[in-house]
Order: sequence, then C-alpha cells, then structure tokens
Amino acid sequence: MAVTAQDVAKLRAMTGAGMMDCKQALTAAGGDFDKAVEELRKRGLSKAAKKAGRETKEGIVSAYIHPGGRVGVLLEVNCETDFVARTDDFKSLVHDLAMQIAAAAPQFVSREQVTPEVLDKEREIYREQLKDQGKPEHIVEKIIEGKLGKFYEEVCLLEQPFIKDPDKKVSQVIQEAIAKLGENIQVARFARFELGRG
Repeated sequence: MAVTAQDVAKLRAMTGAGMMDCKQALTAAGGDFDKAVEELRKRGLSKAAKKAGRETKEGIVSAYIHPGGRVGVLLEVNCETDFVARTDDFKSLVHDLAMQIAAAAPQFVSREQVTPEVLDKEREIYREQLKDQGKPEHIVEKIIEGKLGKFYEEVCLLEQPFIKDPDKKVSQVIQEAIAKLGENIQVARFARFELGRG
C-alpha cells in the first residue's frame, strides 16, 4: 500500500514525530495507523534510552498548590536546553508530575535515594510480620524482597503508577516525554507540603 503525504501529515499531527519517521512507520505498518503509532513509540523509547546519560542543566522549578490550599508542591525538573524547558509539552509534564506528588505523596524521587536506614527499618518490620509463620529463611527473604518492591512503588515517585494512567509508571511517562521532546529529562528534587504536617 502506498503511503500518501496526507497520511504522513495525519500521523505527524497525532504523534509529533518527524516526517521521515512517520513515513517509515506507516510503510512498515502497511498503512495501519495504530501499528504505526506503536512502531514510533518503540523507536522513540529506544532513542530515549540513549539520551538518558546526557547532562541536564536547564529546566524549570514549578510550584503547584492543590485546590483548597491544603497541599502544595515545589518541584525541579531538568532538561538539556532552555528551548525545551519553555515548550508547552515540558511544562505540561512538570505540572502532571507536581499533581502526582500532591496526590500520591512520594518521599523519594527514585529507589536509589531511599536511605539504608529506611530500608533496614522496613526489612525489620516485614521480618517481624513473618516471624510466626514458620517459613524457611530463604523464603522469608524472597517475601521481604517482594514487599520492598511494593514499598518502592508507594514511596518513590518514578515507581508509582501515574495518576492519569495507572497502567503506566511515572518513569514510563518521563521516557515517553524524552522520546517526544528529544532530550534527557530528570526529576531533580521536590518538596511536598501538607497543612498540619510538620
């Protein structure tokens, strides 16, 4: 099936991908738009993985106050250039991340930031919970590791299910933004304030 310029333009409008990328994806998908979008996402995510090591010195600091004024978030998200930092797509991502932090109350950006003291305390709690079940030690360790995985999903921003699409993790949403914007994007830090909590 021949791919028309209108098809390419339509796919480009849908995805924001380049003209040649859209044409190649449509050709590979035999003109099927859904398959072409999937192909572009796969390519974009592999490109995003390559960008992950690049330096991020630009970006924005954003403040978000949840309606009602009881929860507020201050968030720094970095990218590679001030050009991307000024785009609506980047600002929208930062706003969504701030809303995520307000709603889901993560304590850390990533699992690498969880301190050994916090992990030791969690392991101790899980071990105490499992103490009276009479399971062998190697099984207890596997159960504890499984519980730690759930713990990371609760307390680490990048591991949390995204509030706007719970089928995706926050890290996937950021990877998709990297693929779309063509630059590395990193959540540098955040602070969440809730009225009445010191």
